[in-house]
Amino acid sequence: MIIIGQISLAIALAMTFFAAIASIVGIKNRFGQFLESGRRAMFSSFAALTIAMILLGTALVEKDYNLKYVAEHVSNSLPSFYAFSSLWAGQAGSLLLWAWLLSLFASIVIIQNKKKNLELLPYVIATLSGILIFFLILLEFVTNPFEILGFTITQGNGLNPLLQNPGMIFHPPSLYLGYVGFSIPFAFAIAALITRKLDSDWIRSTRRWTLFAWLFLTIGNILGAKWAYVELGWGGYWGWDPVENASFMPWLVGTAFLHSIMVQEKKDMLKIWNVSLIVITFLLTILGTFITRSGVIASVHSFGESNLGPLFMTFLGTLILWSGYLIFTRRKDLKSRYHLDAILSRETSFLFNNLILIGAAFAILWGTLFPIISEAVRGIKITVGPPFFDTITVPIGIALILLTGICPLISWRKASVDNFLRNFLIPSFVFIVALITFIILGVHDIYPLLSLSLSLFVLSTIFLEFYRGTAARMKYNGENIILGLSNLIMKYRRRYGGYIVHIGMILIFIGITGSTSFKTEKEQLLKKGDTMKINNYKLTFLGTDEYQTSTVQNLTASLRIEKDGKYIGIASPSKEYYFLQKQTQTEVSITSNLEEDLYLILGGMDSNGAVNIKAQINPLVGWIWWGGYILIGGTLFAMWPPRKKKKRSDTLIPQNEFDAKVKAKELIGNEV
Repeated sequence: MIIIGQISLAIALAMTFFAAIASIVGIKNRFGQFLESGRRAMFSSFAALTIAMILLGTALVEKDYNLKYVAEHVSNSLPSFYAFSSLWAGQAGSLLLWAWLLSLFASIVIIQNKKKNLELLPYVIATLSGILIFFLILLEFVTNPFEILGFTITQGNGLNPLLQNPGMIFHPPSLYLGYVGFSIPFAFAIAALITRKLDSDWIRSTRRWTLFAWLFLTIGNILGAKWAYVELGWGGYWGWDPVENASFMPWLVGTAFLHSIMVQEKKDMLKIWNVSLIVITFLLTILGTFITRSGVIASVHSFGESNLGPLFMTFLGTLILWSGYLIFTRRKDLKSRYHLDAILSRETSFLFNNLILIGAAFAILWGTLFPIISEAVRGIKITVGPPFFDTITVPIGIALILLTGICPLISWRKASVDNFLRNFLIPSFVFIVALITFIILGVHDIYPLLSLSLSLFVLSTIFLEFYRGTAARMKYNGENIILGLSNLIMKYRRRYGGYIVHIGMILIFIGITGSTSFKTEKEQLLKKGDTMKINNYKLTFLGTDEYQTSTVQNLTASLRIEKDGKYIGIASPSKEYYFLQKQTQTEVSITSNLEEDLYLILGGMDSNGAVNIKAQINPLVGWIWWGGYILIGGTLFAMWPPRKKKKRSDTLIPQNEFDAKVKAKELIGNEV
């Protein structure tokens, strides 16, 4: 098994080299057989990496301690599903997953473009091959997952207790699908730059790939937040950890790209902006992989120190220089045919939206890399904490909420003042009423006040878009409200799927605002029978339960929960000490509903049997998760292939029906 795995990696590296060389030679000399050989070589590389993945996964599940990687991440008592998830728990295994996904996506792209994008495809294959070669060199010569241990053991080190959570099965693969997925639009952008085919074809060819990558990066971030919330015991879902930031930065720039490409498709503008955005997005995915895998920045998520840092920095520098060179030398070809006509236009609002997203990404990047920079300059590693990120991102987030409401209601090119005022009359009224209401309810801090009021402003604008479109179909097509709404969103799937995504984002903003601005916290030492009150909750300490197995020692506290005098249930926060890893793990107790979470942490127990309980009331946290579900659903809806168009009939459309269709289209708006 070990030898076959090592051979598979060697074959994958050789085939990928051949795919790159054959593509380049085929392009230069117009040899069609070389181009076809390059495609087949990529298929061979995927097959070899698939074998390597299967072999490593099997070794982990069967606990083959002859492999160093297995010995480092698996133990005899580890369940099989966690043993398999160890494949991406370590450095070598996660890089193997990166390489396998890249070879899979490259193979799919080749199949998808068998009869189209024939001029771009060889350059796409060469670009993807170059990226894959880097990861395969790491796997073959630096951190080989099939390295032999060299001595016999009967027990492995086991998986870090923090990673023994269902989130481990889904969170890292989701992030990798997002990271690797962005390599496809990046490769097409590089191919477009090389060939100077810089119209919107490369964007249309990769639209679903971009949405796919963005979707899984979104899922990965949401799953990571949920995992941190239920597992780490710090009472939060986001701590501005460097590895959290590493996945958030490409999400921000990728979001900007998704909005910006609409302007290019609609108005043939922002070409250089769009190429730069997808390049930056991909570079940030490589940087994120570097931060996680190199151990150069201290993080609860990252691996220990390794020798991958210089190699990743060299690769990243090469990508920056090559991409920068192509963009600079093609800057004349990237000039837009049209320019912004007015401040009051949808193009301008999209541009402002992008500038804010890029500004947020840059600020987070600065805070994340500042420890490295400070150590290089002053010799002292200065860590930037959550207060810095909160100070920067909170006003940025509020500005994004505002633009999310403004963008859909502004016309393309130039909006008249009358049209602008008419569209914003109802949403502005909603905002003012919400503002006054929240002030009366006791919300006086400016940031939560604006965040909540603007969120209702945005939701009202989205509701108006659905209402106006449905009303137009009801009036001019004679459809009832259900049929009108259904036909509206099915016909303009991309546009209304985007609105659903915006609804999800607003719910997330509301959840973040509520849980950070109105959180209540209390800590108390409780003896058996003692009570603790926090807001309208009453907690009664019933006692502790202790047990020990061959791998773990557990201490669990039981607390009776009452809310407004009504019995809710029993909470059981606990502490676990893992003998093999010599590590203590906190298991929190969460009593959740849409209004708030009661979050209980067991701090420990003294010699007299009294326990230290930390209680938090986290309002509206559930809105974050529900917002995430809606966001994911909206993205899937926007990605779903449209209905096949019926063949056009030679029968003439009656004039009155034609006029009705034109009028309805004017009211509903064109698909964006």
